[in-house]
Amino acid sequence: MLSLNFSIEQLPGLSAKDCAIFKNQGIITTQDLLQRAGRSRSQQEALAAALGMRWQFLYKWLVFADLARISGIGCQYCGLIVHSGIGSIEQLAQTPVGKLHAGIKRLQVQTLQRTDLCPSLQEMSSWIRQAQQLAARKSNNN
Repeated sequence: MLSLNFSIEQLPGLSAKDCAIFKNQGIITTQDLLQRAGRSRSQQEALAAALGMRWQFLYKWLVFADLARISGIGCQYCGLIVHSGIGSIEQLAQTPVGKLHAGIKRLQVQTLQRTDLCPSLQEMSSWIRQAQQLAARKSNNN
């Protein structure tokens, strides 16, 4: 399975100032961010302190970067998925495709007054399958 890596600037909503903060700490890509943050909350809190930001703020970018690894989601849809109520790869892996589709469609209607930009059920099924593979790999590594 392909695991995608993006320039840190491609994360949705990340300001130029925050990009500079990440880059000053050697975090150039989404993969760099995930590796530097580690798996435990204490590692993430240490990174947040080094970056001069609250853990909750850093955690949002970690979720975006983690979801962006999935082919078809990338940086284009990771923010949309999070704002539709999905907060992790594991949660995406357990979400029924119809519920995910309805949540994203509802969010697009609320924010853009459009539904034609909503990814298809087939695309979302692929995201969920990939999330299931990633979640299984994570649990096997723990």
